[in-house]
Amino acid sequence: MAINLDNSNIGTRENRLGSITGYVGSVSDITTQSECGTLRGCGRCFSQSSSCLSGCALSQLGGIRDVAVIHHGPSGCSCTATTQYQTTKQVAKKRGVVNNSVYIGTDMDENDTIFGAADKLHDIILEVNRRYKPKAIFVSSSCTSGIIGEDIDSVVEEVRAEVDVPVIAAHCEGFKSRIWATGFDISDHAVVSGIVKPPKEKRNTINFKNFYESARPEIIEMFKNFDLEPVFLYANATVEELEHMSEAAATTCICGVLGNYLGNALEEKYGVPYIRTINQSGIAGFETWLREIGRVTDRSDKIEKYIAEQRAIYIPQIEEVKKELKGLRAVLGMGPGYTFEVSRVLNELGIEVVWALAWHYDKKYENNDVPPTMEYLLKNNIDFEISVSDQQNYEVMNILNRFKPDLYLSRHPGSTVWAIKQGVPALYVADEYMIFGYKHTLEFAKTILNTIRNRSFEQNLAKRVKLPYTDWWYDQDLGEFLQEGKANG
Repeated sequence: MAINLDNSNIGTRENRLGSITGYVGSVSDITTQSECGTLRGCGRCFSQSSSCLSGCALSQLGGIRDVAVIHHGPSGCSCTATTQYQTTKQVAKKRGVVNNSVYIGTDMDENDTIFGAADKLHDIILEVNRRYKPKAIFVSSSCTSGIIGEDIDSVVEEVRAEVDVPVIAAHCEGFKSRIWATGFDISDHAVVSGIVKPPKEKRNTINFKNFYESARPEIIEMFKNFDLEPVFLYANATVEELEHMSEAAATTCICGVLGNYLGNALEEKYGVPYIRTINQSGIAGFETWLREIGRVTDRSDKIEKYIAEQRAIYIPQIEEVKKELKGLRAVLGMGPGYTFEVSRVLNELGIEVVWALAWHYDKKYENNDVPPTMEYLLKNNIDFEISVSDQQNYEVMNILNRFKPDLYLSRHPGSTVWAIKQGVPALYVADEYMIFGYKHTLEFAKTILNTIRNRSFEQNLAKRVKLPYTDWWYDQDLGEFLQEGKANG
């Protein structure tokens, strides 16, 4: 699929990738339908919650060091600033750097929504540049400015002649997509089209798209074995580092949902190879990922040596822990980039996945291929029931009550709380590197053991908490409910 960097706007995941937010079936069914192009999502007659794509887009852009994010919308839209600001400062402090990025809302009011606020936006951009002297300025639309048709592109184009740093439009109208991950694509599009420069030379660097670079020191040391240097994106990255992304030896990411657009855009525009494999979680994932890096960078010998050394250390320990995990049953609820990858790892550890929920599902990625982990599961005959649920806790509770698993795993703490109230031990897979490589796969396996060995807290809490769900809801078949949504929604 061609990526158009000349247009500041991009299509939603629903339009570009055929992504869906409603489905009940199995891994084999959804993958087969994805490959042949017949997959269609269910509609909904009721939705409890979701997220806004602007939060994903602007938190990514705001994590870049010393930039300004101007959100052109009412003051309420700037609520995302609190989380973004706090996270950015904490991550920078942990890294030991100073990040002077700022987040500004234009505070559109009733008059602005009637008469427009283009002149106001123009003046704010100039004032932000004068006052904070950022290295780049990202100008974001909102639902309000999008509804009234505010032409932020013209404002950005006009103001570029008046400032000496890149000024880039980012179209973040939350209403245009039900899939919050579209925001990741918007941020990548803004960076590649407005910051990245054509290559002057090739470098021994790896563009590494992640969230908060928590394993940064460890990964830097690992890549030294291969004479490669990772450049972590976007948290704490500098504008100068972003400018040189076109000169990297390859691009990789911690999560296919997070980095798919960036990897494909850099490959299509500048010929930077994108590592398209299952992710680095678990043994199979880590080794597959490393070997593909070795192939595209001509470092296979060094990587095979590293793999052999690490296997000697960790595989015997992992095998010992697996003996205690065999036979456990689990339910998962995460974004699709982790739901199916973690399911794959649980299968490696001998844990049966009885149901997996993905907040959305991408039928195909930018290169028109089915997500690699889905092909892996299908090829290795790893099948289980799944649903695409868009963060619906009421569906999670229905599934947990039906299967009564030994463990519930999620990347969103809100749903782990509800699982615990139901008496199910829950593991919050918060850190993106929690299952990265041999060492963290071993730690992950031990964490599961610790979670299930003592269930007294969950059992006692469940006895004392009255949940809002009735027997009627617990008796519902989730698949029939979603099909009713398709007919009635």
